[in-house]
Amino acid sequence: MKLNSILLIVMLLIASASMGQKYVTKTGTIKFYSDAPLEKIEAINNQVNAALDTETGDLVFRVLMKSFIFEKALMQEHFNENYVESDIYPNATFLGKIINAGEIDFKKAGTYKTQVEGKLTLHGVTKSVKENGTLSVSDGKIMAISVFPILLSDYEVKIPGAIAGKISESIDITVEVTMSSVN
Repeated sequence: MKLNSILLIVMLLIASASMGQKYVTKTGTIKFYSDAPLEKIEAINNQVNAALDTETGDLVFRVLMKSFIFEKALMQEHFNENYVESDIYPNATFLGKIINAGEIDFKKAGTYKTQVEGKLTLHGVTKSVKENGTLSVSDGKIMAISVFPILLSDYEVKIPGAIAGKISESIDITVEVTMSSVN
């Protein structure tokens, strides 16, 4: 896990040639939720790596898929083996940018609306995404929050025919990370 954090920071530094302030975490949270006739499905992952360059708005997330925790062990097993195929596709990543970073005063405490766009890679499929979120700056830390839906079919995640229509084909993803300065 330490190597993953180092790789994440190196990726951000390479992607950004500027001398902007860098913020990172390796304990961010991603939750997902799906409600359908058969069953409500929820999972949480508290081992999310994230990095932000405030000068450029460059933003990177990396999540180990096997780190999602479910209420039921069988759901977790099916998630990893049958749906996201964690042995083949161990990570999900987001490489993007806060497109309105120039409107945010990262040195001033406050809450700011953000627009983020980039490439989300999940289950070996990369798609462009654009979402809204909120950044809160306080006590030298930056907290980022966003909630957005994805369609499983967009990422070639298959729902077995026996339960098709009983499990939602879309999931709501909630991202919450609190990043600290590394400069």
